[in-house]
Amino acid sequence: MDTHAALYKQGQERLDYLRQFAQRQPLTLQQKMADLGISRRDFIKWTASVTAMLALPLPFSNLVAQAAELADRVPLIWLHMAECTGCSESLIRTDSPNLDTLIFDHISLEYHETLMAASGWQAEENLEHALETYKGRYLLAVEGAVPTANNGTFLTVGCKGHTGLHIVKEAAKNAAAIVSVGTCAAFGGVQAASPNPTGAKGIHEVVDKTVINLGGCPPSEKNIVGTLMYFIMFGKLPALDMFNRPKWAYGARVHDNCERRGRFDAGEFVEEFGDEGAKEGYCLYKVGCKGPYTYNNCPTERFNHHTSWPVLAGHGCMGCSEPNFWDDMADFEKPLGRQLLHGIDATADTVGAVILGATVVGIGAHAVASVFAKPLED
Repeated sequence: MDTHAALYKQGQERLDYLRQFAQRQPLTLQQKMADLGISRRDFIKWTASVTAMLALPLPFSNLVAQAAELADRVPLIWLHMAECTGCSESLIRTDSPNLDTLIFDHISLEYHETLMAASGWQAEENLEHALETYKGRYLLAVEGAVPTANNGTFLTVGCKGHTGLHIVKEAAKNAAAIVSVGTCAAFGGVQAASPNPTGAKGIHEVVDKTVINLGGCPPSEKNIVGTLMYFIMFGKLPALDMFNRPKWAYGARVHDNCERRGRFDAGEFVEEFGDEGAKEGYCLYKVGCKGPYTYNNCPTERFNHHTSWPVLAGHGCMGCSEPNFWDDMADFEKPLGRQLLHGIDATADTVGAVILGATVVGIGAHAVASVFAKPLED
């Protein structure tokens, strides 16, 4: 309780500090919500859900509400490197703006190549102005991997011909915090897949500061907004796992929260796509699901207003929030063969006893027997 009280006080002091800055938006968040038909009740429900997602006690929902309303006080610079813009699109492309997307419409977004109207010299000037004006105070978000081979020339952008490597390093120097949005920025993604001719790397490999990694292809919009809310509230990084991912979002295995987990325990597996097991919602492990090796909150948060996620839609998890997933998790529609995965001897014929830990997760005898009933390909 004392720890929570101290954290709450720290959050309140942080928000009081942000109130000192001039209002940047012509309309307040409350006014925008009213214009879009989002009620105060909906807002309170959203703050409660974000509070729970961040693993904070319910009283902290008041801080979440204040943080959302003060989001325009935190300058955000969003860079694009080698990527597909899918992470931005997953956040902003929605048919009925919810609070997650509205927050990003409300924040002080100083630079975002996809969203801003400026281009050419004006865009360069906007970036340079933001880096100088908000030195030491801005949050830097980077989407996409950074090519490093041949001094980074595989990604040369803008009217000044700077490399992505140069841009990221310059922007990182005076950032208050750095967030890698998506697996490409966090771990290199598909750009870093073997043989990786451009030398693509995650942001943390090219800067000398701590970087928050939001793994996922793309990550949930909740993970992006939740990280932003945490930074606004406390002005610091959340607790991170061994890959610098926020524990509140990446602290549990996909397998453990999957709605098909009961099917796994019962030994009910899809043998091939389109069979009766697939129609009945059986476990997708035998057709390549990587949920047992992946840490993310996809089963609980889902995508598109909590509507669905790949496993619910009928395809196994690809492990896209894990480092080197493109190489380590392939083939995506077959169980993992005999290979070393993050220090675990991930052999298909020991899935029950070793990888999933039969004693720890309580795998039933039927599940283990079913996995062993047919030899799985290496």
